[in-house]
Amino acid sequence: MATLASCCGPARNSPVGASQSDPRPTEVGVAEEESPAEVRMPGWESTTVPAPDRQLLTELAALAPQDLAMIGLRGGTFLMGSEDQLAYPEDGEGPVREVGVDGFAIGATTVTVAEFAAFAAATGHRTDAEIHGDSLVFTGQLAEGLRQTSPAVQATPWWRQVTGATWFQPAGLGSTGAPGTTGVPGTALDVWATHPVTHVSRTDAEAYAQWVGARLPTETEWEFASRGGLEQQPYPWGSVREPNGEARMNTFTGAFPNGPTKPVGTVPADSFPPNGYGLHNTTGNVWEWTSGGFSAHDRRGILRGGSYMCHDSYCRRYRTSARTAATPDTSLGHTGFRLALDL
Repeated sequence: MATLASCCGPARNSPVGASQSDPRPTEVGVAEEESPAEVRMPGWESTTVPAPDRQLLTELAALAPQDLAMIGLRGGTFLMGSEDQLAYPEDGEGPVREVGVDGFAIGATTVTVAEFAAFAAATGHRTDAEIHGDSLVFTGQLAEGLRQTSPAVQATPWWRQVTGATWFQPAGLGSTGAPGTTGVPGTALDVWATHPVTHVSRTDAEAYAQWVGARLPTETEWEFASRGGLEQQPYPWGSVREPNGEARMNTFTGAFPNGPTKPVGTVPADSFPPNGYGLHNTTGNVWEWTSGGFSAHDRRGILRGGSYMCHDSYCRRYRTSARTAATPDTSLGHTGFRLALDL
């Protein structure tokens, strides 16, 4: 069984309890897990998290748009994958191959906190994080008390197993708003409502999609849409990561993991200009669940797009061809999803 490393995030069953220090990571791909797959984090069978406050749900749900913002694409053929110097061969990015895609529709943005709140309010859905009683949070987003008491993941100690961390309290019990670097106030409710929902497993994402009559995109559909009509470019806008020095996506800046130069966390789902097909943030901000399995021999769920924790010193997975994997019940503070529909 493999476990994710670096910015990609650990699986829910990753061993915890290592040193609380945060060594600088080496550049890695998808590393092999030393412990058996059946190892569970302490608290795996813990008491579920109390349901979100009804007033909070109501206020967030009221901020959700009435209609899905979907973009219809005719499909076609494109060159999928990458073999350039930025690619990670160990992640299965290559070989480059011509692939055909039928017409489909895809979300202009990831599903937001407000949209997920409307789902939870209407259905009473309890996420995997709520059921298990915890989720995985970047240490830099935690209050000092939680940082000291939340177990560190052994292989990636900048990830902490945080009791009570869920989509509606992303930094643990009692937190609301989008978490940022410690010491930076949380985001106002009406702004947080527009951020991508996080701490959702693939199982949760599929439940939401079924509720609205949609589905998750396939990995091929996701990459076709993310490229925005460009051929074999690493970014949705072209070949240069920051044209004229201008950031086009939300990633980690500064020295990872302890020296960020800006708040570490999500930004609104429609931040930054869209790509050529009208999609926002298909790289950076949050990893996005897609359907299907990672490989013929690895049936974990596929995540695409990178996140606010990707950093060019060791993890270049903020690209159109980058991919990683997690078990379907894994939830993390940098992972969300967008929807797709058949045409």
